[in-house]
Amino acid sequence: MTVSFMTKEDAKAVALLEKECFASPWTEQTLIEETDNPTAVFLVAKENDEIIGYIGSNNILGEVFITNIAVTSSYRRKGVGFLLLKSLIDECGNKRASYLTLEVRKSNISAIKLYEKAGFKQVGERKNFYSDPTENALLYTFYFNYD
Repeated sequence: MTVSFMTKEDAKAVALLEKECFASPWTEQTLIEETDNPTAVFLVAKENDEIIGYIGSNNILGEVFITNIAVTSSYRRKGVGFLLLKSLIDECGNKRASYLTLEVRKSNISAIKLYEKAGFKQVGERKNFYSDPTENALLYTFYFNYD
């Protein structure tokens, strides 16, 4: 399994992964545009040249917001999500980011366990943040310590 920066050529496969995983998926065109966005950091995990997962984020002055993380169903619970998170943490640490933050559905226990395993801490909650179905979001943040 390898992790690399997402390219324009990866956008079609990532868009299909989005459709598999999310009620409101990003389009292929939007993903292509992110490859030209200077604040975006999108990584893909591949096995035998097939995209099996990805993570997207935006880094604004060292404050990194994770937009999405997705792993195809046949590769879940096999370390792909953790590898993507750790790869993003390493990339952002190399750029001296202050922190990474994200929202997660309150009911998504497996994702919450993944974030906590990677060192994220719950820092808040957003009421009725998600739709389809309506649900609260928990805010999780990973703080860098450069001491």
